[in-house]
Amino acid sequence: MTFALHTGLFFRRKLLETLRQPVWLVTGLTAPLLYLALFAPLLRSLAGGPAFPPGHVLDVFVPGILVLIAFGAGMGAGWPVIWELDTGVIERLRVTPGSRFALLLGTAARDVVMFAVPGVVVIAIAALVGFHAHWGGLAVLLVLLALLTAACSATSCALGLTLKQIGSLAAVVTGVQLPLTLLSGILLPLSLGPSWLRVLGHLNPMYYAVQASRSLAAGSVVTGTVGIGFLVTGAAAALALWWGTRSYQRAMVLSLTVLMSSRNIYHRAATVGRSRLVEPYVSRSRRRCDMTSTSQPVIAFLASGAWAGPWP
Repeated sequence: MTFALHTGLFFRRKLLETLRQPVWLVTGLTAPLLYLALFAPLLRSLAGGPAFPPGHVLDVFVPGILVLIAFGAGMGAGWPVIWELDTGVIERLRVTPGSRFALLLGTAARDVVMFAVPGVVVIAIAALVGFHAHWGGLAVLLVLLALLTAACSATSCALGLTLKQIGSLAAVVTGVQLPLTLLSGILLPLSLGPSWLRVLGHLNPMYYAVQASRSLAAGSVVTGTVGIGFLVTGAAAALALWWGTRSYQRAMVLSLTVLMSSRNIYHRAATVGRSRLVEPYVSRSRRRCDMTSTSQPVIAFLASGAWAGPWP
């Protein structure tokens, strides 16, 4: 119960952050709609060809777009994490009783919502322009892609906490995104390519999610392709969540170490500063004491009046 409460609080916090910047909602929705409006018409000439059933081009293309939405919704989670790391939010979250896994799961749940909203809109619009929707298979498809979104979200958070720089994270995400999407057959089935390309595609975990998505969109739920897709995507999600949780734990321990070190440095600097301010006055007082102690015999001699006697 406590874990569910903490996850809900972290999810609400992340969702409010997103709602305060609605530009991300608009951007996440317009990109897949542009693919649907500007790229899908180019595929109509391929209808009836290899890997495309007659008159059902969108039945192959739309599931790939849904996978692309899930991937994009999850991989954007690392940038806010770096901002939280730089501004001290991670350090403040260290003292909360919430578990690190709940913190990561709240972010992943927010990203699942960010995938589900444009995903449902794309399905509704595609159904109006020729996509044959099998609602039972699409419901299972959304569950599969929710796992993919969680895996990408946890991976992005772990990368952000590890790299700690926006430029480094952008370079890694940009460098990984293109080969992952091309080798998964999101836009075009890999069966159209040469054998070496298909071999490389089987090494890509997203390939199995795309194949399972197309099978589910066609209404085939209980198949080996769907089972392998859930197995690979679920394993990737579990591994990514474990990595993200460990990264949060290390980041919070490191923030504690840095905080203690900075406090020690400040204490030492303050001590040295005080000693440097006080030392001149102490030295001056010591010199005065020394002068007083050495001048006492002279003062006694003058006070005795012996100096006024006859000179020898």
